[in-house]
Amino acid sequence: MLVVELAFTPTPERLAARPAHRETLARLHAEGELVAAGPWADDAGALLVFAVDRGRLEEILDADPYYRGTPGVEVREVRTWTPVVGGLQPS
Repeated sequence: MLVVELAFTPTPERLAARPAHRETLARLHAEGELVAAGPWADDAGALLVFAVDRGRLEEILDADPYYRGTPGVEVREVRTWTPVVGGLQPS
């Protein structure tokens, strides 16, 4: 699994882009590529957990302009995550 950490600033462009981005997230979740996603409680950023390989993740990030071109959104880090407890173990 891959974890993406985003950082936000409160720009109007980010807020305007968010509905289309969330539609994309809902589709990726329904297709099984996105395990979970959501903002930090203070809306300073978000965490997304993907069940895809790095190549596919790059395709996802490139296809959604929210990650690469929206003012106020920064991809802070992409990390490989290996859960050992809970229902998120890869099959």
